[in-house]
Order: sequence, then C-alpha cells, then structure tokens
Amino acid sequence: MTAVLILVVGIVLLGLGYIFYGSWLAKKWGVNPDRPTPAHTKYDNKDFVPANPAVLMGHHFSSIAGAGPINGPIQAAVFGWLPVFLWVVIGGIFFGAMHDFGSLFASIRHKGQSLGEVVALNIGDRAKKLFLIFSYLTLVLVVAAFASIVASTFVGINADGSHNETNASVAMISLLFIVLAVIFGLLVYRFEMPLGRATLLGVAGIVGVIALGLRFPVYAGYDTWMWLLGLYILVASVTPVWILLQPRDYLSSFLLYAMMLAAVVGIVAAHPVIELPAFTSFEVNGQYLFPALFVTVACGAISGFHSLVASGTTSKQLSSERDARLVGFGSMLIESALGIASLIAVGYIFTRNGHAFTSQTPTQVLADGLSQMLACVGLGSES
Repeated sequence: MTAVLILVVGIVLLGLGYIFYGSWLAKKWGVNPDRPTPAHTKYDNKDFVPANPAVLMGHHFSSIAGAGPINGPIQAAVFGWLPVFLWVVIGGIFFGAMHDFGSLFASIRHKGQSLGEVVALNIGDRAKKLFLIFSYLTLVLVVAAFASIVASTFVGINADGSHNETNASVAMISLLFIVLAVIFGLLVYRFEMPLGRATLLGVAGIVGVIALGLRFPVYAGYDTWMWLLGLYILVASVTPVWILLQPRDYLSSFLLYAMMLAAVVGIVAAHPVIELPAFTSFEVNGQYLFPALFVTVACGAISGFHSLVASGTTSKQLSSERDARLVGFGSMLIESALGIASLIAVGYIFTRNGHAFTSQTPTQVLADGLSQMLACVGLGSES
C-alpha cells in the first residue's frame, strides 16, 4: 500500500465526515448563530472573552493535540496499519469529533459551565460528585506526568555535572515563547492590533525566539524546573485567558500546522510503499486487539480529556454558535489526520528497517520518518 493513498483516503474521509456528519449534528442539536453565547452574556474579561474563531481553534487544537495522536497509532501498529487506520478514521469522526463538538455545545447551552455542572443538571448530583472525583484524580496524574516529562526535557545539567546544550536551548525557547505569547495578547486585546498583522509579527517572533534560544541556552537541573513549572501552572490557572493561555496556544498551533504540512510534503515527495502488514494478529506479545487497540489509540480517535478543555476554557471564548463545529468537530479531525501521519511514519521506518520495528520512542519514530521522507526534497536528513 502506498503512503500517499493512505493519506489521501484518510483526509478525504475525514473531510466528508466534517461536511456531512458534522453538519447533521449541528442541525440536529439546533446550532443557532443568532443566539448569544456565554462569552458575550457572561463577559468578564478574564475567562469569558469572545475570541476570533481562528484564534480559538488554534487555542483548542493546541490544548488537545500533544504526544497522544503520535504515540497511540505508532504503538498500536504492531497489529497492522489497517486496524489503526480504521479506528482513527471511524473513531475520529463518529466518536472523537462528535464527543468534542457535543461537550463544547453542551457547555455553551449551559451558560459556559464546566462539564461537572452539566452532568449535575442532566443526570444528578451524585453523578457530578463521582465525575469530579474521577476528573480531579486524573488531572493530578496528567499534570504530574507532563510536568515531569517537560522538566526532563528542560534539564540542562546532568547528574554527573555535564551540560546538555540541546535541552538547555529548548528550555530557553520555551521561556521566551511565554513572553512572546503575553506580548501577542496585549497587542491584540489591549492595543487592538488587527489579527492578521499581529499573527505575522507572532510567527516572526517564533523564529526569533528559536534563534535566541539556540544562542543563549539556560542551564538548570530537574528539581529547579519542577518548581518553576509548578509556579507557572499556578500563575497560568488564574491569569486572564486572553493574556497567556489563548495567545500561547494560538501561536504554538502554527508549529503544529507547519509540522503537519511538512508531513504531507514529505509523504507526497517520497511516495513510499508501506510494507507494514495490513493486519498481523489478534494477539501480539500477550496483548489482544480488543481492547488494546482502542485503549492505545485514544487521542486521534477519542479522548475524554478533550471534554474538560471544551467545557473548561473553549466554551467561554466562543463568539458564535456557528463556530462550534469548526472548533470542536474540526480540531478533532485535524488531530486524527496527525494520527494518520504518525501511522505512515512508523510504516515507513518499518520498511526502511527491513520489516522490523524500531526501538525508538514514538516521537523519535515520527521525527525520523518525516525527516527521511523530507530528504527527498532536500529538507530533511537521510541519516
């Protein structure tokens, strides 16, 4: 099977899902562009702030898309590319996108309240308490895990005292990116700069931030970064959304879009034949296709975490109900497309490795696969 055919079929199916199923849901639920959203009726210049749909989509997409749609499809590829592809496409359209759109719309119609309150009003107070307990414990685990991952990525001083310049540069780039996001928020919301002009300056600023970070790395140990990240999380949770979270996610979405564009260019340019088996077995290394496939490929197909993002921040910034399908349904389908690109990357590496899986981490597989395919047009590395 050629990688281009897998990519094209996947994108076409996801697009058709957005056009037909997404439209049907919007009509079925009674999306009304003339109905005021909580961003207007409860405007407080902190959490409830109307946002441009392009900005809000960038914010929402960056919030839901992370390592999940990369890790899941690549790890589940041991069952073959076809089960993963089918689950990403079918799950993305009929489960994930519907779930995200529904969570967002339900919150909008409940005055922008978080999902816990929506559960209480429609199911009962006991269900709300159980949901909140589960959500709290899950978020504690997620925050702790991701803080540890980020801190490990930022560590510039190894245990033996040696310096890791790459990590130190990443840390400086990330710190400068936060400053850039705050400046962007001020330019758009306080100085009322047109979004297009601010976006151009923001994208140029990203290039500058990367250049400065590479030139002036900051060295610190793991414990230091864990304390700093904890402080950042505390500040970010109480800061008005327009000054940090929204502009940060909007600008970072351009990095994600650029990566996905590079993936499409690399796949089309290399047009490799994927020799990864379409299906291997129902049982691999003691793991069975059901439920392992559906647990492994969560982000990219469906993730309950997305409902917390949709009802926690996104619903409070939606300027019109018309934008709910684009932001909720559309963002999830883009994440599914990222899952398909990840699947192609592992298939490409499998083929290049002589029909053997690599010991690389999923993110390394994606980076390695895309860089090798981009080498066909002189933009990547063949190593």
